[in-house]
Amino acid sequence: MISNLSRAVRRAYRRTVDLSHPARSPLGSAVVNCVVYREGGRQPGDWAPDEAIRRARKGRGGFVWIGLHEPTNEEFAGLAKLFGLHPLAVEDAVHAHQRPKVERYDDTLFAVFKTVRYVEHEQLTATSEVVDTGELMVFIGRDFVITIRHGSHGSLGPLREALESLPDQLAKGPSAVLHAIADHVVDDYLEVTDAVQNDIEAVETAVFAEHTARGDAGQIYQLKRELLELKRAVVPLARPLQILAHEPPAALSPDIQPYFRDVADHLARATEQINAFDGLLDSILQAHLAQVTVAQNEDMRKITAWAAIVAVPTMICGLYGMNFDHMPELRWTYGYPLVLGVIVTLCFVIHRGFRRNGWL
Repeated sequence: MISNLSRAVRRAYRRTVDLSHPARSPLGSAVVNCVVYREGGRQPGDWAPDEAIRRARKGRGGFVWIGLHEPTNEEFAGLAKLFGLHPLAVEDAVHAHQRPKVERYDDTLFAVFKTVRYVEHEQLTATSEVVDTGELMVFIGRDFVITIRHGSHGSLGPLREALESLPDQLAKGPSAVLHAIADHVVDDYLEVTDAVQNDIEAVETAVFAEHTARGDAGQIYQLKRELLELKRAVVPLARPLQILAHEPPAALSPDIQPYFRDVADHLARATEQINAFDGLLDSILQAHLAQVTVAQNEDMRKITAWAAIVAVPTMICGLYGMNFDHMPELRWTYGYPLVLGVIVTLCFVIHRGFRRNGWL
């Protein structure tokens, strides 16, 4: 119930201000937000990371959530040292281009998610961008959450606001933030797959339309490429979610574990949709190629039929153009009209036969 409520609240906040843009950060070029939470409530004030973690550790139920956008090695080095983050995880977080995964380093959990966004377009073309991907890395410990976002989308500002409106859930600590992020990312997968379905239906309609131009194979190939990009983001996340749902690390709160099962179910639904779309696009492409082949065969039959009709006057005119002295009807008054009549009659009979057999 809480998961469904949080999802509804997040959707209501989809069009709020993007708090993740580095130009709006009051804390530097990479740090977007640094907030202290205690017992599900946000503590007032703007804090530097070292001051925030000291304040969070002064009492029970406190933690700090630090959000960053594409930090450099130098910008992230101080935070990595302050929270004791493993160098391998730090390298992955800074340089991005990682597969979705969950790794445990001592008491710290490191998770990587691929974020996706549907790119709006008036009409699908052979060069249209349909799916835009980014990356989201999450470090969680006993009393801290660090999120690192790569890409121009995937803002966590609305998600942070939605969580702050659910203090009972936020009081469960960093594990609740990790669940909310995973749920947020998977919900975006479902929204993108629903939008891609509309493009597939449009392509399918164009391919099987009777009175319009046939679909373009380039559009189908482009849609398959974009679907592959979406598949690379969605499918590898299944194993990390299974770990969080059924083999949770010590850093994950037992109270949050059941919530990840719900997220895993939603991911399975998105994966099934993507696999179904992939198979459907294969069928559409094969149908399009079959239609092209049939159309080419029909054109060749028409050309052959007209060639056969034209062969009749060509043959007769060729015979009478050989300039022999002794040929029948050369000096007959009605020879010329007779030859024309024979030509027209034979062409009419052949044309009618081809029409009856569907060649013309």
